[in-house]
Amino acid sequence: MIGQFHLFCKVMFDESLRGSFSRFVRALYRRLPVLAMALLLLAPSALAQDNPSGLPLPRFATTRSEPINVRVGPGQKYDIAWTYLKSGVPVEIVQEFDTWRKIRDVDGTEGWIHQNLLTGTRAGYVTPLIANGEIPLLAGQSDDAAVRARLGPGLKVTITECDGTWCQVSATGQDPAQRANTYSGYLHQEELWGVYPDEVFD
Repeated sequence: MIGQFHLFCKVMFDESLRGSFSRFVRALYRRLPVLAMALLLLAPSALAQDNPSGLPLPRFATTRSEPINVRVGPGQKYDIAWTYLKSGVPVEIVQEFDTWRKIRDVDGTEGWIHQNLLTGTRAGYVTPLIANGEIPLLAGQSDDAAVRARLGPGLKVTITECDGTWCQVSATGQDPAQRANTYSGYLHQEELWGVYPDEVFD
C-alpha cells in the first residue's frame, strides 16, 4: 500500500553487536505485556490532566461576578488581558488547566479565568443571519407565532432551554417611557451565540 505507516524505523547494526542485540530484543519481548499494562493504567490519569473537571470541551458558561480579570495564562502571575465589568457575560470554555479555564469571547478573543469566577448558567447574544437585522422574539415554537418583541443584533439574552431547533430565552429592554421590561419567548437556535447547533438542554 502506498503511503502505509511503518511502526519500526530501519536501523543499521554492526555485526559484532548482533548477538547482544538479539538478547536485548528477546528480553524486551518478555516484558512487553507488563509495559503495555502500565501504559493502559496511566492513560486515564494523563487524559484527566487535560480535562480536570471531566466536563465536555468546548462548552458555554457565564461569568459569575464583577469585575473579573481575564489573564494571558492560567495563574495569578500572568498579566491581565482584559477585565469584564459586568457579570453574566456568556463565554465559551475551550481548555482547562488545573483550576483555570481558557475562555473564548464572542469576538474570538481568548484568555484564562479561575473556575470559581464562572457559572453554568446559560446566556447568549442575538446574532441575526442578516447583518444589522432584527430577530422576532416569538410567543411559541413556530414562525407563525405572535411576536412579543424585536431583538437587535448583539443583545444579551438568558437561555432557559433549547431543543436543537428553538431556544426559550428572556431579554430585558426599555420601553418608550424608559422602564425596564423583561420579555420571554422563543428564538431560532441558529440565531444565537452561546449555544451549539443541535445542542439540547433544559
